[in-house]
Amino acid sequence: MQAQIKTWGNSQGIRIPKEILQEAAFSVDDILDVKVSNGMIMLVKPFRHKSLEERAAEYGGQLHLNGEFDWGEPVGREFW
Repeated sequence: MQAQIKTWGNSQGIRIPKEILQEAAFSVDDILDVKVSNGMIMLVKPFRHKSLEERAAEYGGQLHLNGEFDWGEPVGREFW
């Protein structure tokens, strides 16, 4: 698919078809990092840490944080 650079006020812009935005999992009003490398322009969603609520939502709102975890034997100067 091709796109054309057009003047948009004092800047230039490219319209990106809806299908491409959906494939890239981009939405209207997303903030993107713009990177240039070897003559290519890359649009990348910046990494964002998820909140505890967002993480819980991925598991149906249920966080199973009961019990203890066995992290194995100490390695280094820590002690239990």
